[in-house]
Amino acid sequence: MLYNSTQNAKEVVSAAQAIAQGISKDGGLFVPQEFPKYDENTFKALLKTDYKGRAKKVFSDFLSDFTEEEISDCVEKAYTAQKFGGENPAPISYCNLDGTTLNILELWHGPTCAFKDMALQILPHLLTKSLKKKYDGKTAVILVATSGDTGKAALEGFKDVEHTKIVVFYPVDGVSPMQKHQMNTQEGENVRVCAIKGNFDDAQTGVKKIFTTPSVAEKLAENNMLFSSANSINWGRLLPQIVYYISAYCDLVNDGKIELGDKINVVVPTGNFGNILASYYASLMGLPINKFICASNSNNVLTDFIKTGVYDKNRNFYTTISPSMDILVSSNLERLLYRLSGDNDEVTRGWMNALKSEGKYEVSDDVKAVINEKFYGGFCDDKNTEATIHEMFEQDKYLCDTHTAVAINVYKQYVEETGDKTPSVIASTASPYKFSKAVLEAVEPNATLPETEFDMVDELHKVSGAEVPAPLANLKNKTARFSDVTEVNDMENYVLGALGID
Repeated sequence: MLYNSTQNAKEVVSAAQAIAQGISKDGGLFVPQEFPKYDENTFKALLKTDYKGRAKKVFSDFLSDFTEEEISDCVEKAYTAQKFGGENPAPISYCNLDGTTLNILELWHGPTCAFKDMALQILPHLLTKSLKKKYDGKTAVILVATSGDTGKAALEGFKDVEHTKIVVFYPVDGVSPMQKHQMNTQEGENVRVCAIKGNFDDAQTGVKKIFTTPSVAEKLAENNMLFSSANSINWGRLLPQIVYYISAYCDLVNDGKIELGDKINVVVPTGNFGNILASYYASLMGLPINKFICASNSNNVLTDFIKTGVYDKNRNFYTTISPSMDILVSSNLERLLYRLSGDNDEVTRGWMNALKSEGKYEVSDDVKAVINEKFYGGFCDDKNTEATIHEMFEQDKYLCDTHTAVAINVYKQYVEETGDKTPSVIASTASPYKFSKAVLEAVEPNATLPETEFDMVDELHKVSGAEVPAPLANLKNKTARFSDVTEVNDMENYVLGALGID
């Protein structure tokens, strides 16, 4: 299978090239030229295997330049019971809220307690194999902009991986204290972490600019290095996310919740659109999805886009209690628009250029019609996020984080508005203990808060009885290694300095 750029269809690369390079030379994103088709017999076979088996099938269909042995090696190393706390790294919890059954897909049982682990535990293995195929002997420099979870997951995935270096940027006031502590205590000889004086969009734009600056690429080449990415702009990051939607469907069938062939809805809290895009790609392969429910927080640029067809980032930016969604530039939306425009790179490039120059664009009526048919957009502010956490705990003793609460709230809005009772999978993207202050305040609104983040974790455990994930519990006694802060316009110099390049 071959891949091309959303902004230049003539740039055609192999899977290994797409993963190693991360982003196309023109700044576009790599997308597959076709999607494998899964019929009833395919799903019957997938029902009989476990998560690893399902992952191997999906990867083998998209990564045609990888051998069966290479794919098996990547999967077996990534999705171990030790790393994910059991044989199924993405289990479903069945809960009830106001008499409605919620199928909550828990994607946070990995080493950093966030859904990004599902992709970032396997990406380093895919990348190192890709480097050997295409750039033998070169060191890949992984640049990451994070709104909280991707940074730690990437650091953990790439620490001390041969022929890689990783530099992570995060907004200085835009992540939770737990997320910040996770990143700044990161172990590994090949890692660097730096805060920026700005928001996530500033970090993301800065990273993309560094990626596409020829003079920087030349300096890296002179030092036997090349850039790659661990953000979901990298196809090797997005592909693993397709797997867990297919696997969740199989689990629902095996658990007797639906019959094979039944349609489901998916509900995804999202900022950059990657997690919900993965479910859309799964539907192109044959996964029977009725509606894609896109849940935003107060930074509701995606909600407005889905309703109007106008993407406008020229608006107030809100710092919320669901910080991983505090995003106004949804980078993966570009991939959806490319598909819906009939794989038209010229049209897609025009929209992305308008976003750069004017901060907004409006899609065609044809694209609007498809989005209106397939997608539902809703948002949830902090007050309603807290109320949802409280309701979930009061009614079913289920403790959820702030991002999952946004998804549950928007799902309630959707059902009330449409009456659609199609069984729905709700993506739960982080452990509640990563946002212990907000969750504790929601569960016990009148209680006096403990002083420190880890005291809040302990209190939340006492109140809820929910197990504290070992990776978070073990952070308590770790000392911060990193405290760097830089201006947005100095990110390039920081990267070169971190790499030891003059």
